[in-house]
Amino acid sequence: MKKLIAAAGLLMIALAGCQTNGKDTADGVVRTNEPAKGDYTAFGDAFDGLKTVSDVEYYASDQAVTEAKTQFRSENYGNAGALFYKATRLAPNDGVAWLGLAASCDRIRRFDLSDMAYGRAYRLLGATPEYYNNLGYSYLLRGKLQQARTNFLKAYELAPNDPTVANNLKLLSSSVRNIERS
Repeated sequence: MKKLIAAAGLLMIALAGCQTNGKDTADGVVRTNEPAKGDYTAFGDAFDGLKTVSDVEYYASDQAVTEAKTQFRSENYGNAGALFYKATRLAPNDGVAWLGLAASCDRIRRFDLSDMAYGRAYRLLGATPEYYNNLGYSYLLRGKLQQARTNFLKAYELAPNDPTVANNLKLLSSSVRNIERS
């Protein structure tokens, strides 16, 4: 019985420390990342006019994705893959970064990694023309022409006027006609 009373007393002390005075929360939500009026930064400046995290329009992965796209266009696929990977670590829900990582892995023939990245990109982006086009190109690189065709046609259905999809369909048809063996 003494243990029960002691436990109840400790619980009451702990709960007393959790109460708010009402002026901190107008809507019942405690916000710890927003400064109170009159608070100062470590440099002695007032917080007035500074943006909080919810106001920021820049994401940590933006710079990595921009650099990765530049590397990809320059055909530096290993560097592009490393930068897209960095972007996925900075923002795990960035579907564009996952799609870029998949495409980069395709170009360095790491299809095991590209399959994983395509799976994640699909969960984040859904059935977009870019997704199906890139996946079709992945299958084309692997020599799986029927799967490439299926995905290119899905991309074409979603974006019939996309020149990239049309070019990939032409590339696929020329691959079927001109088989090269080394």
